[in-house]
Amino acid sequence: MRCYVDSLCISPFAQGRDSVWRKHVLQTDEADSRWKQVMQSLGVEVIHALSPRTKGKVERSYRWLQDWIVRTCALENLSPSEEARSLLKEEVVRCSNHQVHSTTGEIASLRFVRAMQLGNNLLRPFALPKPRVSLKDVFRLCERRLVNAYRRISLFDQEIRVPNVPLWEQVEVHLVPHIDAQLLELRICWNKERCTP
Repeated sequence: MRCYVDSLCISPFAQGRDSVWRKHVLQTDEADSRWKQVMQSLGVEVIHALSPRTKGKVERSYRWLQDWIVRTCALENLSPSEEARSLLKEEVVRCSNHQVHSTTGEIASLRFVRAMQLGNNLLRPFALPKPRVSLKDVFRLCERRLVNAYRRISLFDQEIRVPNVPLWEQVEVHLVPHIDAQLLELRICWNKERCTP
C-alpha cells in the first residue's frame, strides 16, 4: 500500500537546502514525522508530492475553496471565525452531496457509496501487522537508541537495562503516554521482534 501526500507539516521534513542561519543534516525524506512512523508500522509507504502540479485536482479544489471563502466573507461582512467556519461547512456539504463533478460527471458522495458497494476502494478492516501484538505498538511515539557496552540504553537521562539485546544493536523505544494518569509506558523492540513492556 502507498499513500500519496502533500508537504504538510505532518508529512515530511521539507526544507531544501542550507542557509546562512541553519545547516541541515537531514534531507527532505530522511526525517520521519510521527504520522509517517505510524503509516510505516502499518505497512503503508508514504510518497511525497513535492510540487502543486503533481497534486493536480486536489490542489485546484482547495485553492478554489480558499479563494471562495475569503471573497464570500468579505462580501457578507463575516468576521468571526465561527461564522466563516459554518459557511465553509455548508459549502463542503454542497460540493460533496449536491454538485456534479466536472470530470467524473457524478456527485462525489454517490460515487463513493457506489464504490463501497462494488468493493472498488482501498478501505480495509483494520488488522495489526505482524509482529505487532498491541495497538500500543502502532499508535505511539517512537525513539531509536543504541545499546551500549553495558547492555543499557539512555532515555530522558535514565539508564534502562535491555538484557536480551546484543551489544551495539539499535532498539526502538515505543512511548505510550497515559495523559490522565500522567504516566509514560515504555515498550522496547529489537530486530522486529515482539515488544516487551
